[in-house]
Amino acid sequence: MTGGAGFIGSHLCDRLMEEGWQLVVVDNMDPYYDPAVKERNIAGWLTDGRYRFARVDIRDLNALLELSGEYDVIVHLAAKAGVRPSIIDPNGYQDVNVRGTQNVLEMARKWGVRQFVFASSSSVYGLNEDLPWREDSCVLRPISPYASTKVSGELLGHVYSTLFGIRFVALRFFTVYGPRQRPDLAIHKFARRMIEGKSIPFFGDGSTRRDYTYVDDIVAGIRAAMDYSSSDYDIFNLGNDQSVGLMEMVRELERALGLEAIIDKQPEMRGDLPQTWADISHARQLLGYTPAVGFGEGIARFVAWLRTENN
Repeated sequence: MTGGAGFIGSHLCDRLMEEGWQLVVVDNMDPYYDPAVKERNIAGWLTDGRYRFARVDIRDLNALLELSGEYDVIVHLAAKAGVRPSIIDPNGYQDVNVRGTQNVLEMARKWGVRQFVFASSSSVYGLNEDLPWREDSCVLRPISPYASTKVSGELLGHVYSTLFGIRFVALRFFTVYGPRQRPDLAIHKFARRMIEGKSIPFFGDGSTRRDYTYVDDIVAGIRAAMDYSSSDYDIFNLGNDQSVGLMEMVRELERALGLEAIIDKQPEMRGDLPQTWADISHARQLLGYTPAVGFGEGIARFVAWLRTENN
């Protein structure tokens, strides 16, 4: 697994270790946010003999190939994350997310790994106004370098599936949240600032909407994709099948925290999508994917975790 020390990756590791898997976890501990956060995420498994951690950058193909072995599946979660930072550093995002993904696919080819699960993103849909978004839509209009790298990753997967017989399953994640969420993401950032009595940056008029998906539901979708065998190439939306407005999200945080948000209105940000909303019928039919955690419950769980972290 690549990116296994991060937010989603560490939750997936927890589930797989509980199921009895043997894992090789690759992560370069990128300083996009404090690496100590990632170290805490995986600390409980480092002394387990079934868990091997390798601090490796996916841009280093030779280092990846040194981790050779017999693998049932590769779950590729590693990437430079974030829409807004990708506008500032498009070359860096291309290097990690596209060249790095090709390296991991090369690793799979050389080792003869049959199953490859790729973390894509809802951002690939971009300005597609045909909501809710379906995987068979031919309209992909990415509006950030980050989104374009995820489109490229999906296309690379199609090449390797066609040429080398690797089953490639792309999962388009929709705004994942929950315990251990990256500190730069809105729910986490807003909650911390509210606890500290600080204002929250509110971009635009509050009309943007997101399909927020609880991390346990995402992990269930990834786990199902690891066993998927109906075709050699497929793409699935992993969302919560509903769209929540920015102000609705703030109000839910206010209820869970028992605090009133101080809103600092700012101009709209380039690269931000006006709305995301997943049609999950394809994942429901072929992966048995059924989101179980509603937004209010998920926010309550996140806040409970955050209060523990702050103590």
